[in-house]
Amino acid sequence: MSTDPAEPAGGAQFAAAYRAWAPLVRGLARRGLGDARDAEDVTQQVFAAAWRGRHGYRPERGSLQNWLVGIARRKIADELAARYRRTALLAAAGEALAVGPGDPAARPETVLDRLVIRQELAKLPPAQRTVLRMAYYDDLSQTQIAARTGWPLGTVKSHARRGLHRLRDGLDGGPGT
Repeated sequence: MSTDPAEPAGGAQFAAAYRAWAPLVRGLARRGLGDARDAEDVTQQVFAAAWRGRHGYRPERGSLQNWLVGIARRKIADELAARYRRTALLAAAGEALAVGPGDPAARPETVLDRLVIRQELAKLPPAQRTVLRMAYYDDLSQTQIAARTGWPLGTVKSHARRGLHRLRDGLDGGPGT
């Protein structure tokens, strides 16, 4: 694969690599995830990551096939971890939203708490609000948020930390209000 993004052959080489190795990556993802749609998504993620990281590929350290398989394994593991987090979150949400006689979720103060949190989130700077929404509502890891936003991982971590501190201060009536 070309390491010069200005080189016209780079795109052609990448397309050839995709044609050659996408079936292997898709097969690994299908076996690892058990779902054809998720496998296709992971395949696209693998090749997008390979394109973005093409400058880091070193043929002397291993073949292109092995490099792509390594990326695929990490993306499959990320997807499995996200599934686990989504399942745990749905289970917790199901318990929290189940309303029965005497259920704490049915109390007016619980609804009020949700509204207050929503208002405090709206007060955050856009970058912090975006990171917290992606982390807590979209269930994305900080690495996934960095990939989706194009921000460095350190920036995402800083926005998350500052946003949580501001949210806490706002909810406690501290400096952020």
